[in-house]
Amino acid sequence: MFSLGKISSQLLIIKTMSKLTKFLPLFILAQAVMAKAEFSWIETKGTHIDLRYGDQNIARYVYERMNPKDRERTYKPFYHLYDIKGEKFVTKGPGGKFTHHRGIYYGFSKCAALDGTGKKVSVDTWHCKRGYQTHEKVLQQKASAKEAFLQSEIAWRVDDGTTFITEKRKMCFQFDKEGRLQIDFDSTLSTTQPKVTLDGDPQHAGFQFRASNEVAESNAKQTFYIRPKDGKDEMGKTKNWPQNKDMTNLKWKAQSVVVGGNRYFTLYLDHPQNPKPSFYSERDYGRFGSYFKSAVTPQKPLSVKYRIIFGNKQLSPEKCQQYSKDFSS
Repeated sequence: MFSLGKISSQLLIIKTMSKLTKFLPLFILAQAVMAKAEFSWIETKGTHIDLRYGDQNIARYVYERMNPKDRERTYKPFYHLYDIKGEKFVTKGPGGKFTHHRGIYYGFSKCAALDGTGKKVSVDTWHCKRGYQTHEKVLQQKASAKEAFLQSEIAWRVDDGTTFITEKRKMCFQFDKEGRLQIDFDSTLSTTQPKVTLDGDPQHAGFQFRASNEVAESNAKQTFYIRPKDGKDEMGKTKNWPQNKDMTNLKWKAQSVVVGGNRYFTLYLDHPQNPKPSFYSERDYGRFGSYFKSAVTPQKPLSVKYRIIFGNKQLSPEKCQQYSKDFSS
């Protein structure tokens, strides 16, 4: 079970109580046991917003505005996930192996847009070269006992400050019945420019997840992946498109890494309505995800949705498939 401190004990009580009685539905027991625990957003103004469940840290939205004097650290917003104690991050921030990899993040290394003078430019919102992303404002924010979500407006900018894409990014968090954290990513990109094209490659574009730099430094050979056709692979083994032609249009892929002496499982779910073809990449140091090619016009915004299932309870191929089926239905 995803043993987030008090969370796992509460879920264990629910499970035990459900076996002891045939008269009360499980959801009533769940409400009774977990009534005191709720999600909450705690903001440190100008830098980040933490998500808590009770007194346990769950996730962090990092949004500090891009500072030209501290560009590398501040050039894009992203989300961190906390470890099972709610003390340290299991995702990566600035620095380390490939500093541009940041927790849960979204961007494209080849964006064709216009600068402030109307000149065509190539902007990279993956490495944040010739461009960057800035958090503009929180659009919606909610926290309850059941779930929490935060929707933000993010500007994709040319280096001269011109906004060529406006993104509405929504992240929704809740725990499933087995105690795993479910994270729904919903993004809509719009533009006022005639046309913005988005491209890259599986290693440098799209929606991706990057585990803590500790994996790269110490534990890469303990990383393994679970795939729809292959099942669980050997530790340290990876597959990537285009070398592996079957790494395209996958409905799901799962990763397992060791951070802080604990093994974590992350399931990446790709919704069937997202643009296709999609191309997948994975690395033993803990980055994985997919990308696609697309374009945005004033008449045609781009919307995508992904789901991440995260925890320290083991995932089987069959369980991954069931999560995918639930997400796609």
